[in-house]
Amino acid sequence: MQPIQAPFPATRLRRVRQNEGIRGLVRENYLAPADFIWPVFVRGGEGIIEGIPSMPGVMRRSVDKIVEAAQEAWDLGIGALCLFPYTGLEERTEDCAGAWDPDNHVNRAIRAIKSALPDLVVMTDVALDTYNINGHDGFVVDGQIINDETVEALVRMAVEQARAGADIIGPSDMMDGRIAAIRAGLEADGHRNVMILSYAAKYASAFYGPFRDAVGASGALTGDKKTYQMDPANSDEALRLVARDLAEGADMVMVKPGLPYLDICRRVKDAFGAPTFAYQVSGEYSMIKAASEAGMIDEERVMMESLMAFKRAGCDGILTYFAPAAARLLNHR
Repeated sequence: MQPIQAPFPATRLRRVRQNEGIRGLVRENYLAPADFIWPVFVRGGEGIIEGIPSMPGVMRRSVDKIVEAAQEAWDLGIGALCLFPYTGLEERTEDCAGAWDPDNHVNRAIRAIKSALPDLVVMTDVALDTYNINGHDGFVVDGQIINDETVEALVRMAVEQARAGADIIGPSDMMDGRIAAIRAGLEADGHRNVMILSYAAKYASAFYGPFRDAVGASGALTGDKKTYQMDPANSDEALRLVARDLAEGADMVMVKPGLPYLDICRRVKDAFGAPTFAYQVSGEYSMIKAASEAGMIDEERVMMESLMAFKRAGCDGILTYFAPAAARLLNHR
């Protein structure tokens, strides 16, 4: 008797793709609104919502309107809000003193949000670029970005944000030793439960251009940031930076930008297992919006596909300007 031959092919991988019900059963990664941190821009004034031409659909808001955005985030189930200040050149100085002013735009916005929505998670940015007349993340002396004096200023900035009620401090400056110093400063001031989400692997990227418009830094920056942000050619260095920041007291780490650096996200998650985030930065957002407006892509599908790519690469969460739009889609599925 001849042996029974298995039909060809014995394994048909298309079987598990034949309808949405089956695809859902075997799906490896999922998105939820709680995965998102929504970056928002706060400015002075009252009753102001203004568009940012290079970032269609993204707004600068005065503090009262930031509270409305916070309510929207809360209603949509978005995980957190991240605050960035818009400061005109007239508000910027070489000593960057506005960064630790208890009544700057960000600190007022934190207090207003926490008064209205005490359980909404609020994240902040810690860097001097939005207060610096030179547009750099640190103090500039004789054309050099100096490290240690900058770190002292960053500690003052972080402590004021914690006093205002911030839940997560986000140092994005890339100065050496700033995580240990900020952690020590928070502890000394009694903020033991305030978390640090370190921009541990932040690259000197060309994808940040629209963001600099959003915060008023486009005309301020002198030179570039290559002496403190990472070389896009490097990946092993990113692991060294993440290891250092975790050892210094970071609770979570971030890779920035996002989609061009998914390999870094995967390596970080595999190597450390720590909470890992990525920032889908302004250039990534604006390219998707521009291609959509030109009729080249389906914006909703590309948006969701790009966000899923972060989860597939090992990210626990994503900072994205698409947060409200993506959350609405997810909530209505």
